[in-house]
Amino acid sequence: MTFVVGLTGGIGSGKSAATQKFEKLGVTVVDADVVARQVVEPGTEALARIVAYFGEEVLSADGELDRSALRNAVFDNDEHKTWLNQLLHPAIRTLMQQQITHAPGPYCILAVPLLIENNLTGMCRRVVVVDCPESMQLARAIKRDGSDERIIKNIIKSQASREQRLSAADDVIDNSGSIDQLASQVTRLHHQYLTLSQAS
Repeated sequence: MTFVVGLTGGIGSGKSAATQKFEKLGVTVVDADVVARQVVEPGTEALARIVAYFGEEVLSADGELDRSALRNAVFDNDEHKTWLNQLLHPAIRTLMQQQITHAPGPYCILAVPLLIENNLTGMCRRVVVVDCPESMQLARAIKRDGSDERIIKNIIKSQASREQRLSAADDVIDNSGSIDQLASQVTRLHHQYLTLSQAS
C-alpha cells in the first residue's frame, strides 16, 4: 500500500514549484488538476454525459471539452453546478486512487488545491501545506495569471483560510523565501517521508 502525502496550499502559494522539486527527486506526483482534465478527455464516459446534459455547445471544434463554455453553463446555476460536481468528484477520486495504487516508489504526493475544503485528507497518511503570507499569494497569483486583484482576492476568500490549512498540516513548507530554500525543505521532507513510509 503506497504511503500517500497530501500536498496543498492556497492560490499563489507555490504548490507547483514544490511538486516539481519532489518530482526531481523521483517521487510520483498525482495531481488533482491533471486528473480533472483526464476524466473529461474525448472518449470518456464523463465527457459523454456532460455533452448529453449541456449539449454540443460545451465542445470545442476538435471535440474537446470547452472549459469556458462549461463554466458559463454552470455559472449562477446551482442545479447545474451540483449535477456537474456529483458527476466529476467521484470520477476524479476514483482515477486519483488508481494512480496512487500504481505509483512506484515507497511514497507518492497527492497534490490537491482543495484538499481540506473537499475533505480528502482521509486519503493521506500525512498532509504537507505550502505556505506563505496572503500578500505574497496575491502578488504571485496576479503576476502568474494576469488576473484582476479582485478576482484573486475572491478566490483566496473562497478557499480554506491560512489558519485552517496550517491546523490540518503535519508538515509545512515555508515558501516565502528563495527557490533554494524551498528545494532544501523539500529534500528534508523527502528523507522524512522515505523513513516514515518504510516504517509503516
